[in-house]
Amino acid sequence: MEAEVLNQDEAAFSRYGGDYVEEPTPRSPPERQKSLQIPSKPEKDPNMANWDGPDDPENPQNWSTPYKWFLTLICMLLCLNVTFASSAPSSVSLRIQAQFHISNEVSDLITTVFLIGYCFGPLIWGPGSELIGRRKIFIVAMILYTIFHLGQALAKNIETLLVTRFISGFFACAPLTNSGGVIADIWDPERRGLAVSMFTASVFMGPVLGPIVSGFIAESSATWRWVFWVMMIFAGACTLTLFFLPETYAPVLLARKAERLRKQDPHKYEHIYAEHERQDWSFGGIMKRTILRPFHMLFMEPILVLVTVYLSLVYGLLYALFQAIPVIFIKVKGFTISQTGLIFIGVGIGTTVGSAINIWTSRRYPALIKKWKGFPPPENRLISAMIGSPILVIGCFWLGWTGQYASVSWYVPAISTIFIGVGISSIFMSFLSYLVDTYLMYSASALAANTIVRSGVAAAFPLFTVQMFTNLGINWACTLIGLIMLVFVPAPFLFYRFGPKIREKSKFAPCIDLFIAKELAAQEKQQKEKQETGSQLMV
Repeated sequence: MEAEVLNQDEAAFSRYGGDYVEEPTPRSPPERQKSLQIPSKPEKDPNMANWDGPDDPENPQNWSTPYKWFLTLICMLLCLNVTFASSAPSSVSLRIQAQFHISNEVSDLITTVFLIGYCFGPLIWGPGSELIGRRKIFIVAMILYTIFHLGQALAKNIETLLVTRFISGFFACAPLTNSGGVIADIWDPERRGLAVSMFTASVFMGPVLGPIVSGFIAESSATWRWVFWVMMIFAGACTLTLFFLPETYAPVLLARKAERLRKQDPHKYEHIYAEHERQDWSFGGIMKRTILRPFHMLFMEPILVLVTVYLSLVYGLLYALFQAIPVIFIKVKGFTISQTGLIFIGVGIGTTVGSAINIWTSRRYPALIKKWKGFPPPENRLISAMIGSPILVIGCFWLGWTGQYASVSWYVPAISTIFIGVGISSIFMSFLSYLVDTYLMYSASALAANTIVRSGVAAAFPLFTVQMFTNLGINWACTLIGLIMLVFVPAPFLFYRFGPKIREKSKFAPCIDLFIAKELAAQEKQQKEKQETGSQLMV
């Protein structure tokens, strides 16, 4: 029975990636055995469209390595662009305040409403990519995202600016939602780690570049509107790269293949179909697995809850830096806006180092994949978080207690931003990979829930960061943040130790590695028995 469940879960993950449409198999042995006794369709239906063997060139997994890297770079560029847009206006907020006669709190909404758009976007772009494919979603979202920069650059009042920023954020999250799916579509698990590390680095590099570029525009003779014109030009250039991005989602490609065969010879291929065509694409079916399932998982899965809370706070800290660093380096250290923007280079260096740490900790993953038949224990992904979580706490305390005093040279708190960047990047890469490996074919729903909550928390941080740093003082504000992060330092260690037991009770975690562990233990026991038998015969 366990072997049958294992084969079903492996097949579902290999076919759908993280976008599996069916509900999970019951976890308890009695319920599972009962569910397996229900007659099911044969595993291989001759009328169901499939790849023409393991080397089919239409299968994205079989594309050449240079081409895969080319597509990965396109995804990285798109995510760099949309995350750049999230933080770029922060350096011209004073000019916008003067133009529209608004308060600091209202100007902070320019970043907040963009991130609120990130909360709603995954509910549309995730299921949209399942229905019509990833490429069409990319094209539609990026074109509209680019166009709505016009409303920001030409805004006559703050209301227009905020509304168009929200709409831009709604469309901008499409690359963030679907780029990970593209990488999963084209890379096998053995080589996916490097691609994911580089992709995640680009996601963090975007917010870092935003204040650097806009800081120099803010101090130039150009108007603040040029920040949005630059954002639009960058977005338009990135959108053009989509002409080189093919469809990569396997179920959609197989549906197109079935349609092509039916047109080619209506009589011979009359009964050919694609599994994707027979899924429940009704409004209720889509709502159930794209909106209800993520929140159902969020309320029922303790692993997802704790990881989401931790990553939400870490993500919020990243956007809090866009408000906190000007308080430290303009008010205390006497920097200009452009000089303050350069401080974010430290965060960029840190996130790059964090990516390197993740690559280094994943160096033995190919061997684990072979040993565990493609599904090693997810807890192996937590090594980077074990390194990054204490480093993040150190960075927070370092920034606060060296940034508080004008007598401390500027480069001392600036160096601390490298440690913060390392912590943020390594924690994110580690835990997001952990969620994917834990929930496998349900990982898209887990990541959607995580993204919605995470973006909502990050949207709130800019609204109180300046007040917190002003009223508590830089030192105690950073101490408060550091203590909160300190509470979560044991999280990766606890998951590494107790994760298998928690996953075993989960409804959505397939736990394929636990089945394989039993097989490996049985094989090892048989080998020992053979050796003992052989030794007795020799005697």
